[in-house]
Amino acid sequence: MTGADELPHSTTQVSPDEADGPPVGQLIEMLGPEMVLSGAAVLPYCRDWHGDVQTDAVAVLRPRSTSDVQACVRAAVALDLQVVPQGGNTGLVLGAVPDAPVRQLIISLERMSRIRSLDIENFSAVVEAGAVLEQFKEAVAAAGLFFPLTLGAQGSCRIGGNVSTNAGGVNVLRYGMTRELVLGLEVVLPDGQVFDGLSQLRKDNRGIDLKQLFIGAEGTLGIITAVSVKLLPAPDQVATALVALPRLEDVIELYRRARRDCCDLMSAFEFMPSLAIDLAREAMPDLPIPLDQAHPAYALIEISGSGLVDINSLMHRFLEAAFETGLAVDGVIAQSQAQARNLWAIREGMNIGQAQRGRHLRTDISVPLSRLAEFVVEAEAAITSQMPGCICVSYGHVGDGNVHLNVLPDFEQGPKKVESQILMAKKIVNEVVDRYSGSISAEHGIGRLKKVDFESRLPAINRQLLASLKQALDPKMTMNPGCQLDLPSRGEGRT
Repeated sequence: MTGADELPHSTTQVSPDEADGPPVGQLIEMLGPEMVLSGAAVLPYCRDWHGDVQTDAVAVLRPRSTSDVQACVRAAVALDLQVVPQGGNTGLVLGAVPDAPVRQLIISLERMSRIRSLDIENFSAVVEAGAVLEQFKEAVAAAGLFFPLTLGAQGSCRIGGNVSTNAGGVNVLRYGMTRELVLGLEVVLPDGQVFDGLSQLRKDNRGIDLKQLFIGAEGTLGIITAVSVKLLPAPDQVATALVALPRLEDVIELYRRARRDCCDLMSAFEFMPSLAIDLAREAMPDLPIPLDQAHPAYALIEISGSGLVDINSLMHRFLEAAFETGLAVDGVIAQSQAQARNLWAIREGMNIGQAQRGRHLRTDISVPLSRLAEFVVEAEAAITSQMPGCICVSYGHVGDGNVHLNVLPDFEQGPKKVESQILMAKKIVNEVVDRYSGSISAEHGIGRLKKVDFESRLPAINRQLLASLKQALDPKMTMNPGCQLDLPSRGEGRT
């Protein structure tokens, strides 16, 4: 989703003179020139993932160790600057993009990418926050193990950001959100102290689980520098299928049957609209499309496992039953890893195709699974009836009730009209979400983009508890101010 109402395309830029002024000189003196980027070099770090927003920052600090991060945080406090922690900057809610360029600096974890340990017998690893998710997964796979977090941005996103945003992805159905995969954390706190909680214990019931404070906090309470994570045995069998169905409601029924027949062997169950194929073709003209004709809805299903269960036979039996009852009308089961990758590429190509069409509304909604189809039908009808010319693209993760109901505006109307359509579409969708007692953020977080909508729905006691945590851990409001909640600035007193 674009954020024209919360953060403009381009905030006030820092001039070259300001960028090379006293704060940068002092940072270089305190930290050394090798750790500090300034001037035009900071701009790539100040652009959001989709390129909708470009801001600026006093400087970008690039530590190589936890002690470096401590030094960076203490330097920021000493110079009365604020800190925006950043991993791969692949987030979709502007959580890692500065919004006060003359007061904020970025601490990028990109150079802290080591795997500190990989314990095969304990099925665990300790990895630094700047490790790229895909590279970490590959290293784990080389050891015969499996880290199940799987995202479209895994070639660029970093482990610390995944934890800080409690990332979701396509395997939540079986393995849970990132929170479920974390055993322990190392965090640099807003005063420069280190919370060393890198336990690799599976069970540890010694009071309040402090690491949970930092998972999903989006860098507002501290900077995650290392993570200990759960690993699993690598599945030696994976079956992937693309199935066409007459209606979205039939996708939900197919999921119910899959949940019953495949049980916990089902690792992913995605749904896509008819438009998914067209968007994927636009983005990847050479991508093989295995189905000859368009259908109203598609399910992308993956089951996996090891040992005595024949995964391919299980997938065939399940789909044969679906075809016999008329629930499924077409489909294909991947016969190789390359074919499976092509099926998943349709899912990713759909997203790329939307981006190529232009600025549009991106949502990240969760509703009760039993009402997912009903929600999509009602929300899409509300959009198309009130906003003729706009196109809805609804897809997501069936098993956890997560819908990405995106809206492509009428691009022929010009930039100003497009912006107003995006804001109106967001308002319409959120009103339907509220009627379904859903969430406006299922897996992307709040950041700066969804802050206004989050705060307007936040019960007073929730706000009080969150503000108290922030005040206790970060009384000077150093860490990622303006992200998630608007709280008093320094010197304004306790909320």
